[in-house]
Amino acid sequence: MEEKAHITVSARLKKAILTVGPGLFLIGYNIGTGSVTTMAKVGAEYGMSLTWALFLSALFTYILMVAYGKATLVTGKTALYNIRTVFKYGRVLALYILLALVTGELLALMGIMGIVTDLISEGIRLVTGKSVGTLGITFVLVVLLYLILWKGDYRSFEKFLIFFVILMALSFIVVFFMVKPDLKTIMTGMVPGIPEKSGALMLVAAIAGTTCSAAVFIMRSTVVAEKGWGIENLKTEKRDAAVSASMMFFLSFVIMAVAAGTLHVMGLKLHNTVEMISMFEPIGGKAAAFILILGIVGAGISTIFPIVLIAPWLISDYTGRARNIRSPMYRLLGALGLLFGFGMQFMETTPPVMMVFSQAFQALILPAVAIPVFILINKKDMMGEYAAGFSLNAGVLIVILFSFMTSWFAVTGTF
Repeated sequence: MEEKAHITVSARLKKAILTVGPGLFLIGYNIGTGSVTTMAKVGAEYGMSLTWALFLSALFTYILMVAYGKATLVTGKTALYNIRTVFKYGRVLALYILLALVTGELLALMGIMGIVTDLISEGIRLVTGKSVGTLGITFVLVVLLYLILWKGDYRSFEKFLIFFVILMALSFIVVFFMVKPDLKTIMTGMVPGIPEKSGALMLVAAIAGTTCSAAVFIMRSTVVAEKGWGIENLKTEKRDAAVSASMMFFLSFVIMAVAAGTLHVMGLKLHNTVEMISMFEPIGGKAAAFILILGIVGAGISTIFPIVLIAPWLISDYTGRARNIRSPMYRLLGALGLLFGFGMQFMETTPPVMMVFSQAFQALILPAVAIPVFILINKKDMMGEYAAGFSLNAGVLIVILFSFMTSWFAVTGTF
């Protein structure tokens, strides 16, 4: 009887996880090495004083995910297709979004692969005491990921990402308790404000770019369509978006808090991800350092697949064609995308610097994504009785204002 009850509980848990598959898929996509690097850097340099930017980014992420998901469920069409066909100059706008997102994500992919290979090399050193070059690790990863891409489909990718999301979450939570960050510093540092230091505005933009990412909302439309949801799933879609945004906030908060309660207290600044591991080793020991490596590598790998798929998915989205992951276009563009993983092997800049830049770049695209969906969800001839109400409209309008603010921060922080 107990065994039957256990099976029932396990089956229900599995069903619940798969029910919010698109949300977990986007957590895996959104909380990658860019988020880890950005949040750890923010926590180390500014404590918890930028928690307000993280909270607002997560809240606005939820609002735009609901808006894009709703537009897709009601119309049965994905985001770029709706933008291209509904607006007078929609073709130009959709092409701009497509090219900007693909450019930003390929920049991020170079940084992600650089960080992941650095960490795997460090993990091998911790276990064996021997160093392994990152070029060889990059080659092995690219080959393995392409084999999975060649054989896979959306359902298998969703399960793959769910595994790495859970691994990532458990790793960061375990490290939080192992290093025992100073809770008083964390709580007192949560007073909202913008530190009067060079680079603070750039990091605010990076927080927005990595959490409230323009790519997430366009991809949201695609993964909801891939799930096969229809208009009858509007409530499920909202719940899924809430789970996704809440987990994005929680995981990012934990990463920031670990850095704020340890590195910030000790007056240490974070320059690269491997340096973060070496900083945590004296605090929590080799076990904490290794678990942290597992979490960040899990975050990185869970991000690579959606990035590699973004170009073919967006092309299918733009043209209105069926999405077939095993088609020649997907396999060719997937291979070209993975080749960008070798990028950091030939660049002088460090992976974390590339990541922060790519996340700030994402913030510049947000207005072009937030404004069109506001118009779409208010088109009575398209949305009918499901046109946006006051609360959703108010939320999207605030997101639009926020997008202009963070775009300005990205420009002023860069130049």
